[in-house]
Amino acid sequence: MTSSPTVPRSPAAPSRPRRSLAPDISRGLMLALIAMANVSWYLWGHEGSVGMSPHVPAMGPLDSAVQFVMTVAVDHRAMPLFAFLFGYGMVQFYRSRIDRGMEAGVVRIMMRRRHWAMLLLGFLHAALLFYGDILGAYAVAALLLVWIFFGRRTRTLAIWLIVLTSIMVLYALFSAVSALVLAFLAPPEALAEMEAGMAGFGMGFIRDLAYGQPYLISILTRTGMWLFALVPAVFMGPPLMILLGWIAARHRVLDEPWRHVRLLRRVAIGGIAIGWLGGLPDALTYVGVLPMPEAVAWGFVGITSVSGMACGVGYAAAFGLLAARLEKHGLPAAALSAEGPASRSGATAEQTPAQRAYGVPAATDMPVTDARPGPLVRALSAVGQRSLTFYLFQSLLLAPIMAGWGFGLGAQLSTAPAVAIALAVWMVSLPIAAFMDSRSLRGPAEMLLRRMTYGRHERRERLAR
Repeated sequence: MTSSPTVPRSPAAPSRPRRSLAPDISRGLMLALIAMANVSWYLWGHEGSVGMSPHVPAMGPLDSAVQFVMTVAVDHRAMPLFAFLFGYGMVQFYRSRIDRGMEAGVVRIMMRRRHWAMLLLGFLHAALLFYGDILGAYAVAALLLVWIFFGRRTRTLAIWLIVLTSIMVLYALFSAVSALVLAFLAPPEALAEMEAGMAGFGMGFIRDLAYGQPYLISILTRTGMWLFALVPAVFMGPPLMILLGWIAARHRVLDEPWRHVRLLRRVAIGGIAIGWLGGLPDALTYVGVLPMPEAVAWGFVGITSVSGMACGVGYAAAFGLLAARLEKHGLPAAALSAEGPASRSGATAEQTPAQRAYGVPAATDMPVTDARPGPLVRALSAVGQRSLTFYLFQSLLLAPIMAGWGFGLGAQLSTAPAVAIALAVWMVSLPIAAFMDSRSLRGPAEMLLRRMTYGRHERRERLAR
């Protein structure tokens, strides 16, 4: 076997923290948003849904307020954040194995095995618990993107980002303009026919099939829904966010957030502002401030989705700033004022695909902090380190609580109490993760994924440490 091209390695530094707080804190907080976004999918037994959202009709002012906030700040925002951090983690996985002495070609094989394993886990997750699973879609997107783009130049990735973003923005604008034209110019009879045609295919019908049936029958319906939605879900956003996560990881934006404070601040403010403003049209429609016919409820979905991608990146940047602030204690002023990556060896124009995938080497002057994170920060970081386990943990609790084959609360709850339960489930994960972290225990899902990823390479990786 020929040896892989030389890839820059991070020099050993015993005093350096093993992990930056930013990626793990981001994943930990992300799971709170995902729990809130997913819980409405479990609310079966309700008549209809709110627009094109998963929300059930509001039963009072509190529900309307929660749905407004969810539409502006959570729906179509949590999943782009997940995809961005998933892409970021792919580069971290690759780089960490290279740093342990593994060949680039072997690591690429491991990544392929890892994504096939994730596809299998996503299938089981959807069939057994939650038909809105996104592991499968992200796994398929990752298989395709790694094959096509992983070793490409960062400039190439940026060009494709611009192309994909432009397509999605044009689609969003076309959808919004079309909906407004139909709302104001189409005959009432035509709108009524459109509403009648959409009536039988709402979210309420899908939820009833997934959670209002006996368990064995519901497995078949959830599996069918997941398979039907898999291919569209692969291409409706994950590629753009995964590529963006690669670019950020290549520059260690979250691994070394103190070097990118200015960038993170701009992205956080701009991304969140775009996201929240982009969610307003749908939110105002849902609460009745902006009346739109049900026939064109899809009109602002494109704007909500595209702005949600900006919001997801903005949230990641905000979490990075939070981690940078937490890591400032005891750091030299010179390190805190750095606004970008220093000139580092290996970051030249003439690079091999393996070197481009690796990104810039870790900083050799990474400052050391004497401050120990508090219990909450450690718990958030512990959840983030075991994000796959606690993503599945949410479904493991929410599905039997909500489904008809369990306690059946989904047929009785409205939006506000359901979101409260979702947050409670996420909060339960904090002490469990903290306990596991104190015992240096990996998450069960991470252990399973590791076994399926490494295969015969596990022994070799242990010897390389």
